[in-house]
Amino acid sequence: MALIVQKYGGTSVGNVERIENVAKKVIGYRAQGHDLVVVVSAMSGETDRLIGLAKAITPRPNPRELDVLISTGEQCTIALLCMALEKHGQPAKSYTGAQVSILTDSAFTKARIRSIDGDNIRADLAAGRVVVVAGFQGVDEDGNITTLGRGGSDTTGVAIAAALKADECQIFTDVDGVYTTDPRIEPRARRLDRITFEEMLEMASLGSKVLQIRAVEFAGKYNVPLRVLSTFEEGNGTLITLEEEQMEAALISGIAFSRDEAQITVLGVPDKPGVAFGILGSVSDANIEVDMIVQNIGRDGTTDFTFTVHRNDYERALEIVRAKAQSLDAREVRGDNKIVKLSLVGVGMRSHAGIASTMFQALAREGINIRMISTSEIKISVVVDERYLELGVRTLHEAFGLEQTAPA
Repeated sequence: MALIVQKYGGTSVGNVERIENVAKKVIGYRAQGHDLVVVVSAMSGETDRLIGLAKAITPRPNPRELDVLISTGEQCTIALLCMALEKHGQPAKSYTGAQVSILTDSAFTKARIRSIDGDNIRADLAAGRVVVVAGFQGVDEDGNITTLGRGGSDTTGVAIAAALKADECQIFTDVDGVYTTDPRIEPRARRLDRITFEEMLEMASLGSKVLQIRAVEFAGKYNVPLRVLSTFEEGNGTLITLEEEQMEAALISGIAFSRDEAQITVLGVPDKPGVAFGILGSVSDANIEVDMIVQNIGRDGTTDFTFTVHRNDYERALEIVRAKAQSLDAREVRGDNKIVKLSLVGVGMRSHAGIASTMFQALAREGINIRMISTSEIKISVVVDERYLELGVRTLHEAFGLEQTAPA
């Protein structure tokens, strides 16, 4: 008998019929003899509805009161699911984040978990109950309700699994696992049976929306086996776990992409120490995150400096850099918010040469010009014009044979 923590997202509990469906799945797992803790999100669209109510009153709601409001979405779901379970004869008990004592810091709307008291949950499990916990929320040391940020229910599930030393944390969603790339872009994309924490973290940070980054970080830190499954289809999903020797055969695990990119180039800045800080310091002070950075080799005493930001921050960053460029004696500032980032991810890169050359050759064959390049031990990212996104993904998917069945 295993202890399993399951998390069901908003689409999985989007209405009463779907909540009933989740209850039947949970009862099926119980029938196999497993102990179950179920973490749920608010019903699909509910959190947005509650935020809309708050902003109808004031454009900038008090963060503490906003957390009080939006935490009620999950509270509805836990009660309804427990009712559905008990209707079918399965004893169940609901807990809000505060009732579990999911202790967080006091950063309202984006709190981080500090500790979890699992004693009450263990007692209920021992009594044969299914424990249903509200995701996305906790309580600070002063008793204030806090929320963990969008997608925070994933983090709740993983954190509870870590605290209880669960055998597995299962994330149920509207997809049946992690794919080599987005099947909507490449219909031949293949579902992965396994992927490492490291690879999943890279894919999540590079644009894959299957799991929240913080949840993957948490799972890797505490070695909590994660499995991504579909609520609506049967299957084994994708297991996310530590790297194993037999996984070395997988050269590339997947292709991630991000449409949310923008590029800023400062031309003709003096080639001397402190210029990079002069440009990026003011951008950082505005709480704008910088991703890829390239500085050209100096020529005639000047250099060009290019970096990328999230497209939502583009106009603000461009304004800041243009204001700063004058004091740096830069010749010109250019911007482009019609770019995308394509990334290869795979632990197999560590032990194989030639990945980059294969990637660049494949893109060149299709006439796709590379604007910027960034690499790490298990990742290669390139920036290209946004019109090449779909062609680039399909080209790389074919170049690395990702549609083929992985070796046994």
